[in-house]
Amino acid sequence: MSKLLITNIGLLATPLGRSALAGKAQGEILKLSHAWIMTEDGVITEAGSGEPPIMEQERCFETIDAGGRLVTPGLVDAHTHLVFGGFRQHELADKLRGRTYLEILAAGGGILSTVKATRAASEAQLTAKALAALKEMLSFGVTLCEAKSGYGLSTEEELKQLRVVRNLNGTQPVELVSTFLGAHAIPPEYKDDHEGYVRLICEEMLPAVAAHGLAEYCDVFCESGVFSVEESRRILSRALALGLKVKIHADEIDALGGAQLAGALGAMSAEHLIAVTDKGIESMQKGGTIACLLPATSFYLGADYAPARKFIQAGVPVALATDYNPGSCPSLNLQLVMNLACLKDKMTPEEVLTAVTLNGAAAIGRAESHGSIEAGKKADFVIWNAADLDYLCYRFGSNLAGTVIKGGIIC
Repeated sequence: MSKLLITNIGLLATPLGRSALAGKAQGEILKLSHAWIMTEDGVITEAGSGEPPIMEQERCFETIDAGGRLVTPGLVDAHTHLVFGGFRQHELADKLRGRTYLEILAAGGGILSTVKATRAASEAQLTAKALAALKEMLSFGVTLCEAKSGYGLSTEEELKQLRVVRNLNGTQPVELVSTFLGAHAIPPEYKDDHEGYVRLICEEMLPAVAAHGLAEYCDVFCESGVFSVEESRRILSRALALGLKVKIHADEIDALGGAQLAGALGAMSAEHLIAVTDKGIESMQKGGTIACLLPATSFYLGADYAPARKFIQAGVPVALATDYNPGSCPSLNLQLVMNLACLKDKMTPEEVLTAVTLNGAAAIGRAESHGSIEAGKKADFVIWNAADLDYLCYRFGSNLAGTVIKGGIIC
């Protein structure tokens, strides 16, 4: 039986609850000075302030002195494209010349370039590359993340990506939640048969993913030139019928109505949402859909930022994630996302903390067990090289994660 006691916490900051927080509640977090946390077998048993209630005969705890620093829950990255071959640094010159994301994609670059590299990579090569990324994520304080497929665009290649995610889960500290994103782009072999590819997803890919238990979620890139609202509805409805939960890349570039579809289907989350309309926000609120915002992608593309304050004011829970991918956000740094959310999305540090912990966990179905420091939840923490939450959100460009603890074990 392993027991851990973290003492001398200058400030413990955490949201509370087992579901996403919305509106005013998103910014109402618990802050305890002179705090401590007790865990047993990787689960939090108790937390409080003052002297920890340990009887003399129970001093069998491994003890960590937090040194008067800030402690928060482990961070949750609720939107990543973890498994892919190659990178796309050669597209930087195109971006500098003003070519848009969709223009690069239409010319056979973008996602399709990564599809070629991913298909050429072996499962072992993809595993090694993703493992290196997860180590870097962990160093930034991420203890739980979502991992999408979407760079195979054929049944076997999509299953290959998802097997990599499954095999990495439990073999390294970061917990993974798997999402099937076969509807990420139209592959070259279906360039002139858009409908045929939608049928392939619905009739072959999704049943195979469900039969092998390789994903919990199905996602669709609902965007101009990619998948229409009606195609997205067909794919996501088929996923629901097969027992998968659903997400959607919605209204990133054009306001097609993806957010409205997300709300209508009761999607767990809608993601990007830069061009979302008021109707889309209203639909998400009614459908209980979480807004997963990706400000580092806006930063990298020089695009607008999603209207975080409108979501919060409308009572839609906001999560934040990196969108780590080789084209529009080649960064694993969720701390940078936190900085951008304050500076560009005008979120408070308290709202941001909830967005990268409890609401991030809720966006991938883990809020019952992750995302806050309270009894019964996973013992995932970060001891920061910071005295308070404001400092964490104020500093940027430096990794402020001091000690990362996953499941009660120092990483």
